[in-house]
Formats: sequence, structure tokens, C-alpha cells
Amino acid sequence: MQSGIIEKIEKLKKEKNAVIMAHYYAPREVQEIADYVGDSYYLARLAVSTDKDIVVLCGVKFMGESVKILNPNKKVLMPNISADCPMAHMADVGKIAKMREEYDDLAVACYINSTAELKSVSDVCVTSSNAVKIVERLENRNIYFIPDKNLGTYVKERVSGKNIILNDGCCPIHASVTAGDVEKIRREHPEAKLLCHPECIDEVVKMSDFVGSTAEIIDFAKASADKEFIISTEDGVGYALMSSSPGKSFVFVKQDFECADMKMNTLDAVLSVLENEENEILLDEELMAGANRALVRMLELAK
Repeated sequence: MQSGIIEKIEKLKKEKNAVIMAHYYAPREVQEIADYVGDSYYLARLAVSTDKDIVVLCGVKFMGESVKILNPNKKVLMPNISADCPMAHMADVGKIAKMREEYDDLAVACYINSTAELKSVSDVCVTSSNAVKIVERLENRNIYFIPDKNLGTYVKERVSGKNIILNDGCCPIHASVTAGDVEKIRREHPEAKLLCHPECIDEVVKMSDFVGSTAEIIDFAKASADKEFIISTEDGVGYALMSSSPGKSFVFVKQDFECADMKMNTLDAVLSVLENEENEILLDEELMAGANRALVRMLELAK
């Protein structure tokens, strides 16, 4: 059954000059058939260099929006348009306007895990791998960091000379990990190194042996001489970890550590979206222009 679906996907992909891109948190079988697998910004940036007419983005909605913002002339399709990220909505345009009135010399630093609307009213975007560098390089002293308070806390503790104001948002999946979860899994795997995403709460971050983006966690495990790791990020990354580091052991910090929205990207949904060219990401041109400015500024500051 699955082989038949895969054959149909490959046939349609060629016929329609399409490319399939999947996030590390997508289901394993979707990562296996994707042309490219990576984190949200890697996929959006990569789409710029492809000559394909259609991009099938297997992730959540803000990722599809980011691809569209950087590739306005490409058709961007989502296997499941309902796949969304709660944190992407956890900041408020009105609150941003009030903060600008309250603080002189304010820059709004917006995590890429956010809606196009939030990006469009921000000064710069950041990723989990470059957030510290970008905030350090901003000329402004006052920084309103949205939407993730946990990544914002991680940045605040590593950047001096700035007044970093945190927003009350978080990734429900990463924020669910507790110090008790870490202590329990470490008792079971005392020799394992804990690799953690900075979207986790500060207490868990401080208990970790390495903190980094999803891609950085994969690279660290691959380069490390250690053989056993505890992973504190969504369990979809297990496929990439095991593929890039054969012979090493990976356990997740807790059970059922998955994003239900990411798992909406099934093979059946990929096939359907290629057949029908449905679930297209469409954005207002003015909105895209504002969001693109924030993404471009990130690129400039990250050099």
C-alpha cells in the first residue's frame, strides 16, 4: 500500500515540477520521501534556490508562510492546512504597538516560529541558532523578544548591555519538559549526554550538556565521541539522529514527546495535495513585504 502511494507521489512530483520539503518533526515516512529535510528557515531559504514551480512544505503553517514570503512567485502547498503552531500566535500586534510607545529605541526581535502578521510588524527575525548573535548586533538597547519567553530567556542570559523584554509565549511541547523528567531519565541513563532545544524552560536548559537548534543537536551528536544521548526536543528528530549517527543510542527525555500538528503531514496528505494542488499559502503583498524586511535584516545581521 505504502509503496503504491510513494510511486504516485514520485510520478506527480515529476509531472508538476514540484519539490517536497519536510521539517525534522514530520513523520519518518514523510522525511524518507522528501527531497530536503531541515529546520524551518533552512527550508524557506532553500526554496529560493530551487527551480521547481511547486513547493510542498511538510510542516506547520508558519513554515509555509515563510517559504511563500521568500518565494512569492512559487506555488506553496501544505499537505494539511490545519497543521499549525500554537506558539506562532502567542504575541499580539496591539501589544507590539504599545511597547513601541512605551520604550524609546525599541527593536522587536521575532522568532521565525511566528505568523507572517507578527513578522510584518517586527524589526528583525531570528532563529534558535542565531538569536544570540542577532540580538547582540542590534543597535537598539531595548529589545522586545517575541513570541517565545524560553528562547528569549536563553538569549537574555547570554547577551549583556541590553534590556530584553520577554513575551509570555512558549512551545507547549518543549515547555512541558520538567526538571523532574530530566532527573528521572538520567537515573535510567547515567552516562548519557542531555541535548536540549532552547525552547525548553530555563531550569531544563541549565541541566543540559548541550543546547542548540534541531540541526545543531543533530550535528553535535554526530561529531561527539559519546555514544548515548538524551534528547529534549520533538521526537521526529529521532529519524535524522539515527540516520546521521549510526551505532549511537538516543532516548527522549519523556514519552509521547511529539507535536500532533507536525504529524498531520501524512503520505496520504502529500499525495492528495499533489493531485489537487489544494491548501495553497496565499498572503497579502503588503504583509509579505513587511515580513520579508524582517527576514532580510536577519540575513544581513547574521553575516
